[in-house]
Amino acid sequence: MTDDLARVARAIVDAGRYMTLATADGGGVPWASPVWYAPAGYGEFLWVSDPEARHSRNVALRPEVGLVIFDSGAPIGTGQGVYVAAVAEQVADTELERGIDVFSRRSLEQGGGAWTVEDVRAPARLRLYRARAVETFVGDRNDRRVRVEL
Repeated sequence: MTDDLARVARAIVDAGRYMTLATADGGGVPWASPVWYAPAGYGEFLWVSDPEARHSRNVALRPEVGLVIFDSGAPIGTGQGVYVAAVAEQVADTELERGIDVFSRRSLEQGGGAWTVEDVRAPARLRLYRARAVETFVGDRNDRRVRVEL
């Protein structure tokens, strides 16, 4: 069953466009944001954001985040989601080339534009962020979360 759920989780990540990024500020006040993402495999998720956005400020203060990827168009009672406990950060300049390549490739595959390092480095407004998975779960049909290895 776990292998089947891992297959389901990979399919959800592959098909997804947006993930819900759950962050908290220094006082623990939660904040959830939808962000378009590009997966680098199944353990790293990339997105671009303004460093002044609330979720970006939260990541800078408290890097532990939660991610949820799901098909919001699934009929009632049939939806499944991938739940990820992760650690997030702004991608360092030394790793921007690889990260933006993954992000740009996904953008082009899904009908968006190409991205370059210059698009996410000062003085540009946006920066590249990533979340690295610590634990991954998939919801089964009985609304239970089952840990999976992807």
